[in-house]
Amino acid sequence: LRNWAPFPVPPESIDAILLTHAHIDHCGYIPRLVKMGFSGPVHATADTRRLAAIVLPDSGHLQEKEAEYANRKGYSKHKPALPLYTRQEAVASLEQFRDVPFDRRTGIVEGLDATFRWAGHILGSASIDVDLTGPSGARRVVFSGDLGRSTHPLLRPADPVGAADVVLTESTYGNREHPEQDVPEFLAKLINRTANRGGVIVIPSFAVDRTEVVLWHLEQLVRAGAVPNLPIYVDSPMATAALKVYEESVRRGSPEIRSELAGTELFSDLDLTAVRDVEASKALNSRHGPMIIISASGMATGGRVLHHLASRIGDHRNLVLMVGFQVPGTRGDRLLRGEKQIKMLGRYFRVRAEVERLELSAHADRDDLVAWVKSCQPPPETVYVVHGEEEASMALAQTINDDLDVLAIVPTLNEKVSLDD
Repeated sequence: LRNWAPFPVPPESIDAILLTHAHIDHCGYIPRLVKMGFSGPVHATADTRRLAAIVLPDSGHLQEKEAEYANRKGYSKHKPALPLYTRQEAVASLEQFRDVPFDRRTGIVEGLDATFRWAGHILGSASIDVDLTGPSGARRVVFSGDLGRSTHPLLRPADPVGAADVVLTESTYGNREHPEQDVPEFLAKLINRTANRGGVIVIPSFAVDRTEVVLWHLEQLVRAGAVPNLPIYVDSPMATAALKVYEESVRRGSPEIRSELAGTELFSDLDLTAVRDVEASKALNSRHGPMIIISASGMATGGRVLHHLASRIGDHRNLVLMVGFQVPGTRGDRLLRGEKQIKMLGRYFRVRAEVERLELSAHADRDDLVAWVKSCQPPPETVYVVHGEEEASMALAQTINDDLDVLAIVPTLNEKVSLDD
């Protein structure tokens, strides 16, 4: 509902947007702002622009479909139900994107420069240093964006903060640490166990970054001879398009790629097939295992993965492998909690397949976030803790206050604070 509320400032009054990365919760409102009158540039890294060109039109398409369905079923309070923006409006908004290089101070508007730094979350992701100059002097505000884990297999880790007067940090995992898990050993055990019983491994996966991380782990296991080289099908148009962006970035040796991978061909040792259309996707349901199907969405809330789950979840030989955070109450969460009947596609299905979870989160955890804030030297005047559930944000702010002796605040929605010295 907040998406339909009046924007806090007139969109036409905004000079520019600085975009940290291409996940939909960060870039998904841009076409709406353009629709409401924003006409300035959207500054982002080149790979963020490439991924946004995949994510935003898909978002517009889904919103059109949702509005169409709501009108047909009559459940929307809006008459008629409308999309926030259409696919075509999303495509049009991409014309306002401007590439910004990493690690180079760039003038945005008079009195405001920005430097995009590596964040290590997904390809193209950045933290942004904003340097302000005015009558009260120079000030630097650093925005974390979403921070990645230092163990990301494809991306270099996040840059330290360095010097800053004010820091805004995300807090998605601000109240917890990632569990210790030997990913290669656990994944190999699951694959071999399922392959030995002739089963199919269905992996609901987020289309951007998570699919690439899963494939990287699979390729390492195949190269080591730890698992058989099973047929792997990536069945998600968005994941297939994002995979091309990752492969091209690695091939050209992008500086955000880990140095040992630069210039290589990703996933060349895998028996990998990108499923192009709906007919080929449906045809997978008649194939026998062992094989691996990677498909969106990552929480099994929609997408082609539902058809694969409906086809495979009733067979004890198969495995459903969740590889990301599952929002409480989602289908993926209910599967992990052991529910024995799951509703999909208007029907209930008995769950007989094995269900497991592999910890592959792309988000920094509490210790990573605290270490990133600690890398601000000298310590900042204030840290504003944002972008997290209230419990996580409050916990991270308390940790920063207690462990780093730095003032940390969880601001309220639409709160204003002064940046003057």
